[in-house]
Amino acid sequence: MAGFKKINFSAISKITGMLLLIEGFFMLSALVFSAWYNPVNSENLVFFSPENDFLPILASGLFIVILGFILWLSNDTLNQNSIGKREGYIIVAFTWIIISLFGALPYVLSGVTHSYTNAFFETMSGFTTTGSTIFSDIEALPKGILFWRSMTHWIGGMGIIVLTLAVLPILGIGGMQLFVAEVPGVTPDKLHPRITQTAKRLWMIYVALTLVQTLLLSLGGMSLFDALCHAFGTMATGGFSTKNDSIAGFSPYIQYVIILFMYLAGISFTLHYFILKKQFSKVFHNEELRHYTQILVISTIFIAITLIVVDHMPARESIRHSLFQVVSIVTTTGFITSDYLIWPFSTWMLLFLLMFTGGCAGSTGGGIKIVRIILMFKNSLLELKRMVHPNAILPVRLNGKAISQQIIFNVLAFFLIYILIFGFGSLIMSFLGLDFESAVGSVAASLGNIGPGLGVVGPVLNYGVLPDLAKWLLAFIMLLGRLELFTVLILFSPSFWKK
Repeated sequence: MAGFKKINFSAISKITGMLLLIEGFFMLSALVFSAWYNPVNSENLVFFSPENDFLPILASGLFIVILGFILWLSNDTLNQNSIGKREGYIIVAFTWIIISLFGALPYVLSGVTHSYTNAFFETMSGFTTTGSTIFSDIEALPKGILFWRSMTHWIGGMGIIVLTLAVLPILGIGGMQLFVAEVPGVTPDKLHPRITQTAKRLWMIYVALTLVQTLLLSLGGMSLFDALCHAFGTMATGGFSTKNDSIAGFSPYIQYVIILFMYLAGISFTLHYFILKKQFSKVFHNEELRHYTQILVISTIFIAITLIVVDHMPARESIRHSLFQVVSIVTTTGFITSDYLIWPFSTWMLLFLLMFTGGCAGSTGGGIKIVRIILMFKNSLLELKRMVHPNAILPVRLNGKAISQQIIFNVLAFFLIYILIFGFGSLIMSFLGLDFESAVGSVAASLGNIGPGLGVVGPVLNYGVLPDLAKWLLAFIMLLGRLELFTVLILFSPSFWKK
């Protein structure tokens, strides 16, 4: 036990309490829509009734808030030295598990699912912005549950830890450890020397874009409720919809608005900040943004032409569906307008490969991230030159700046571990009874935080048919993908726990 002495468990418990407080208050906000769409009376204040969600949400929210207050008040006061690197990684990794464990309560208490496994899977899928669901009839869910379901996306998109940093300046220097742990990326960008100011700026941009999208969706005929839920899912690159057919039933205008904001959500929020500061040169010369856009355009053209030539789909329709699905998959949002599994084989295989790309580093998207792919590709080309000129110093450059060898090693290690987890995860899923297509599709979609996969977990189906053990495994894989592997895997290293 000596190895645990230097870990500040009091600080960990105190911050966990604050995070539960935040979760509880967000959960209670769903009561507004619950009461609006199903006015409260003595008859519907019940538990385990799928049509009545007011009391289950109220009881769950109050329980979480009270527990959060107890943890916050019963632990020592925080100071600048309360949180070191180890505390930061522990808080981030375990917080996502804890908020998912408690965030599942409304699903069970309302009776929309009697399986806690299903409830936990849905909640983890929400907070990690994966968008995988166990529900077959989304539209039958009460509005309060639907709103909480979408809210988990929005909280998880920018990150509940980043939100805490925005409202808790008391964390001071220690806050940087939380920021690095939750936003690992390649090189986490700070917009301001003080980490709390960085968190506030990120959340201000996030909120502003969400409000603008909500307004534009409302102008297209969406109800305020649907507009909010879909804006939450879009900006978080999550993909939970309030409709059984996702976005397919909405107008082309709505679909193009969502395409635009999925694209914006897949861009680094640092670049959004540069745009607001009118530092356009930093945006236009950003290599990752350029390659991100090129991948979207080239993939869309290929799929659109294939649909026109092979399936004889009208040009306008093929372009819209192709663009929507490519942007949705690359940004790891997971909304759908069409069942891409009935498209020609080459198109959905391309979409499967795009599941591994992800958006830009610093965005709300999952996946490997475009910048890592760029660095691996550049390093591979330079290795060929180094074989010819072994004594030459040929650094990998990004945006004109030399990238340290340590970062290159980190990127290569990330890619190797990512592929190993995908391979072993797919193997285990096949042992649990899934066919090859479903096994690789479910793991790729969970690790990349995408949602819809292939086979029995394809775009028009759901994860409810999977065995419970598979759901727990995929929930863990979602967490690995959301925190970009190392933040979680480091906890399994014996050296992490030594003095």
